[in-house]
Amino acid sequence: MRPFPRRRYRRLRDLIQDMRSLMARRDETRTLMHGETLDPAFRERLMLAVTQVNRCRYCSYVHAREALTAGIPQDELAALAEGEFGGSPPEQCPALFYAEHFAESDGNPDPKAWSRLVEIYGEETAHAIDLILRVIRIGNLMGNTFDYLLYRLSFGRWGLGRKRTVSST
Repeated sequence: MRPFPRRRYRRLRDLIQDMRSLMARRDETRTLMHGETLDPAFRERLMLAVTQVNRCRYCSYVHAREALTAGIPQDELAALAEGEFGGSPPEQCPALFYAEHFAESDGNPDPKAWSRLVEIYGEETAHAIDLILRVIRIGNLMGNTFDYLLYRLSFGRWGLGRKRTVSST
C-alpha cells in the first residue's frame, strides 16, 4: 500500500494540544467566525489558501460553498483552489501568501514573515489572521486524519477521494 499523501495528525497529543489552544481562544474564535473581525470573503480566501496546501477534501467543499456565499466570484474561487491569488483583492494578497507559507510550514511560519504580516495589517488584524489559519489547519488535519483511517481500514481503496474542480458555468 502506498503512503498516505496528505498531512494529518500523527499523534493524539498533537490534536489535543491544538484543541486546547483553540479552546483557550474560543470567544475570539466565535467572534472571528461570525464576521465581526475579518470580512467573510477575506476569511474564506484565507481558509482556502491553507486548505489548498493541506488538500482536505471536506474543507475544500465547505469553504468553496462559503466563499461563493460570501461573494467570491467562481473564477477567483477556481484560482484559489489552484493556489493562485492574482484574482484576489491586492490588499489581501500578502495575507494569502502568508497563509500559504503558514500551511507549508505546518503551522510554524518564519518569524520574519509574521513580523511582515504585523507591519502590513497591524497587530489586531494579524492576530485575527493567525487565529483563522490555526482554525482551518485543525479542520484540515482532522479531515485528513479521518481519511487516513479510511485509507488504512480499506487497504488503500477509500479515503483519498477524487480531485474536485470548480466549473466555470
